[in-house]
Amino acid sequence: MARGQYSPGMAALRWHFLALSMLTPCSIAPLVAQAKATAYVKDTAYLLDEFEKGAGTLLKQKGVDWKAVRAEFTKLAREVKDDVAHVKLCTRLIARLNDGHAGFTKVDVKMPEEPRTVSCGITLCEQDKTVLVKTASAAAGGLSSGTVVLEIAGKNASEWLAEQAKRLCENHGFSTEHAARYAACHWAPAGPEGTKLELLVADPAGARRKVTLLADKKAGDARYVGPLFPSPKLQRLGRRDAYGLLESGYGYIYLGECATDLPAELDQALAKLADAPGLILDVRANNGGGTDHEAVFGRFLAAGAKWRQYSGQGKANFVGPMVVIVDAGTRSAGETVGGQFKEDGRGYLIGPEPSAGMSAQKQEIEVPSKLFKVRFATHSNKLRFQGGKGIEGVGILPHEIVPWDPALMQQGIDPMIRRAEELLKSGFPKGTVAYAPPQAAKR
Repeated sequence: MARGQYSPGMAALRWHFLALSMLTPCSIAPLVAQAKATAYVKDTAYLLDEFEKGAGTLLKQKGVDWKAVRAEFTKLAREVKDDVAHVKLCTRLIARLNDGHAGFTKVDVKMPEEPRTVSCGITLCEQDKTVLVKTASAAAGGLSSGTVVLEIAGKNASEWLAEQAKRLCENHGFSTEHAARYAACHWAPAGPEGTKLELLVADPAGARRKVTLLADKKAGDARYVGPLFPSPKLQRLGRRDAYGLLESGYGYIYLGECATDLPAELDQALAKLADAPGLILDVRANNGGGTDHEAVFGRFLAAGAKWRQYSGQGKANFVGPMVVIVDAGTRSAGETVGGQFKEDGRGYLIGPEPSAGMSAQKQEIEVPSKLFKVRFATHSNKLRFQGGKGIEGVGILPHEIVPWDPALMQQGIDPMIRRAEELLKSGFPKGTVAYAPPQAAKR
């Protein structure tokens, strides 16, 4: 082309650079905001589609109206203005999966710091519509386990717990309603340092009094509770586990987690407990983990013996009768470990309610904006359990629901452990446990 000759392409390029040169920060900002807003809408639409695609069966089983969720969050996504608000909205969307495992695995957004929540010194439990103090620290206004709680923050205690469970469900996924309620019993009597909580309680004689609790870092974090009154004579096992002989003479093992080396931990415990006339395996508040389930089960069969799909393995095996205790704080691998003893006929399962119901195969996805990744459940684990219901969204149903007994609790007796000891002494109801110990192991 000769110099100076007209070119439509060159002219368009000149106009492009001219237009860019005329842009100012004020004129660029709306374009950036519009691009971000579009990204937020795309991310939300992507999550809505992928969640339905991957977890659709579970959503139907749990009764989640995903069509309504889609309509609500599609509208809300169009109102998001910044990355922080986007993450917060998607947190609420993830919670709508009713999935205890669902959550972010990566977030590339600097989120504002939330005030640390500390305990008010108590945890709660429920028996029917009666709310009881489950555990109490020395700073809990003289409250003790088994105290009846009539009102909290000026409201009926049971109704207050229902409100707290609903509030928690806005930003936390729970696979079952009883898991959400259990979380409220542990997490709700807490708050930022200095928060006050007013209670109206009744003593065993029925006399009422008001108590003001204070959220205090000295009272610790709000945590799930396993055994109410763990014996100081128990031997520590790993990070959260313990074992020993109870005063009744029965063996006791508490598993707070399912660590990879759990089979080896059980070898250590059973070396001291293998000759006990009965054993209590307590997996309340077990936070899960990962372990070899068959190797765990094999520790409760005679070495080399066959029972269904299991083989006895280990260095010191327990072959006598056993009771397993679960609660709504028993989660994930804790449910599969505890539940297998019921499902495969090896032990008698008890608890105040079913386990959490959050044991599933999971999938991880990344949103189109690359701002975060999300993990969520797609299929229940152990679908052969409970007549094909599996665990996710259901929990492990005990052979027997054991009520919280305030009279026992006020005496410093854990009702679950007391009932387990009674069962080991009297024997299990006929037809509930298929396994029979070898003749040599019978007492």
